[in-house]
Amino acid sequence: MRKHPFLTGFGIIFISGIFFILCMMGLARTGFLDDLGVGGGDKIVVLDIEGVIVKSRPVIEKLIQYKNSERVKAVVLRIDSPGGGVCPSQEIYEEVIKLREKKIVVVSMGSVAASGGYYIACAAHKVFANPGTITGSIGVIIEFSNVEELLNKIGMKSVVIKSGEYKDILSPTRKMTEADRILLQGVIDNIQGQFIDAIALGRELPREKVVGIADGRLFSGEQAKMSGLIDELGNLQDAIKAASEMAGIEGEPDVVYPEKKRLSIWEYFMEASMSKISSFVSDNLFKVSYRLNVL
Repeated sequence: MRKHPFLTGFGIIFISGIFFILCMMGLARTGFLDDLGVGGGDKIVVLDIEGVIVKSRPVIEKLIQYKNSERVKAVVLRIDSPGGGVCPSQEIYEEVIKLREKKIVVVSMGSVAASGGYYIACAAHKVFANPGTITGSIGVIIEFSNVEELLNKIGMKSVVIKSGEYKDILSPTRKMTEADRILLQGVIDNIQGQFIDAIALGRELPREKVVGIADGRLFSGEQAKMSGLIDELGNLQDAIKAASEMAGIEGEPDVVYPEKKRLSIWEYFMEASMSKISSFVSDNLFKVSYRLNVL
């Protein structure tokens, strides 16, 4: 039977390609190929935490990956966030606390690292901020809208059937009672206490001192340093240099900036749509959050 050189060559290339893909998939499963690169040298990873903090999972997954990697000697968190939800901020904070038991963790604050952004920052070994960075805003806030008067003007009434006195406590269609306000204030005070405890622990500050400045006030980077909320004034490169020295890395550190996921057109459309819906719900209902309240 006559052999066809073209078909034979094509078959070899095809089989080689399949073998190569399977090898790459195997390496990816073992963690050899990841956003840390292929090299095995000591690395410092820069992880961005940007925008309003509404999700913790993407950041936590990265932190766990870096904690378990022998190649990563230090992690620099670049925080540029006005804060966000209580639980996402707390979850990231807890994971940073776990990470610092095995790796050096340094924070570099960008334009703003306030409220929930600062909550996360105070878990690091060392915190850097620019002199003009906006930080602080240590506090908790609940917001909701009341449209009762608007409904009255257009002749609409809300009918509610509930199982208990407080089940509709944040209803936008009725006035808040004094009992409602007392109950909500208790929740706020409790969560505020958690925030203060986290700062006192992470920054190794007397709790009384934190209580004295945990009234929602803003600080510049310079003011934050005088108050003990940060350690040093400096930019991202200063934070990377400090992380390298603290980790005992000799020479120029191998700094890795993880690539951000590129979305397909469909993913981009869906993410944008969900983001708008989430923002609408958040702005028109209520939220409990650690965030800088920008007017």
